[in-house]
Amino acid sequence: MPSETIKKEVMGLGNVLKQVEFIKEIDKLKYIQRKTKLLNSDRNENDAEHSWHLAVMAVVLAGHSNVPVDVLKVVKMVLIHDIVEIDAGDTFIYDTQKSHTNTDNERLAANRIFGMLPAEQASELIAIWEEFEAGETSEAKFARSMDRLEPLLQNSSNNGGTWREFGVKYEKVYEKKKVIKEGSEALWAYAEGVINESVEKGILEK
Repeated sequence: MPSETIKKEVMGLGNVLKQVEFIKEIDKLKYIQRKTKLLNSDRNENDAEHSWHLAVMAVVLAGHSNVPVDVLKVVKMVLIHDIVEIDAGDTFIYDTQKSHTNTDNERLAANRIFGMLPAEQASELIAIWEEFEAGETSEAKFARSMDRLEPLLQNSSNNGGTWREFGVKYEKVYEKKKVIKEGSEALWAYAEGVINESVEKGILEK
């Protein structure tokens, strides 16, 4: 019979192999193009760049959360929230045909991709993804604030960006961006100012 040490080593190696396969799989996130473009640029952002940017934003801006949050959990949320788009694809937030909410395709994607990990780790990340999607906890609200703030910064730096490209008007932008307020009143005050300034500049139609 193999010793307990050997069993643990074999199990540990099995976990490493699963984790490395997951790490290799999520490299595909770098190929998922978003509609928004990089700040002051005409190049589309990809999902990996978006997730990285949100993670740094969460670390830097956490002090503006309406309530104290577990910053590591927020960082985990924003780093993994779009991994499902490897299978399900990106849904443009202003899409009038497709709802920007959790879908069956995204659920299948979450189960497949996170399911590549060892069971306990898979369960943890699926739970964190679900928490972000539900948007009910303090961490999820702040994470979603980051997710709505970044494209606002991009579009306002790009002469209207996707607002102008897809004919999105003030009312729709305001409706989508006010979610920021649930995570941070301070950041919403800033964001609201950016929206209004964009109207004044003529890069967002009212």
